[in-house]
Amino acid sequence: MSEVSASTPSEPSWLVLVYRVPSEPTRLRATVWRRLRSMGAVYLQNSVAAMPAGKTSEHALRKLRREILDMDGSALLLSADALVGSAAIMALFQKARDAEYEEILDKCNDFHTGLEKEYAEAHFTYGELEENEVELVKLRGWMDKVIARDTFRAPFREKTTAALQACSEALEAYAARVYEEDGDEA
Repeated sequence: MSEVSASTPSEPSWLVLVYRVPSEPTRLRATVWRRLRSMGAVYLQNSVAAMPAGKTSEHALRKLRREILDMDGSALLLSADALVGSAAIMALFQKARDAEYEEILDKCNDFHTGLEKEYAEAHFTYGELEENEVELVKLRGWMDKVIARDTFRAPFREKTTAALQACSEALEAYAARVYEEDGDEA
């Protein structure tokens, strides 16, 4: 009789939160869903979410478990190795990260469209430059949060990193044009 082994080095361990919150008010369920999403957890089924095991994710899930209990709900936090189905959990996790990267890619496209509009309208002002700088800072912050959740380097990570770099370069070119235009007026 062979022994079933725990996860191999190529297969991660998972933290699994199994919970129940009261059906009313509905905002409680939404709160839990938002928190899990912001942590990068994926749903295995209704009210069962998983994250790669680690100190940071364990701390966050323990805190959420306490909040669920404070909502008069119930919650179990389990440490688990997938005996079978590890690839399916990994695929869910990677798909979730890639969806986040795709959102950032869409915003990068919007960023370029906005700069193209400024060029088309010959609108080279410090105010517009500042607005675009603020937008780029938001995109970088968002990217940092997704990277922090991207334990396994999802496929779209590199493409999104390159797109964000292209936004930075486009903003630098726009800034040079703003400074050039300002110099013409002096």
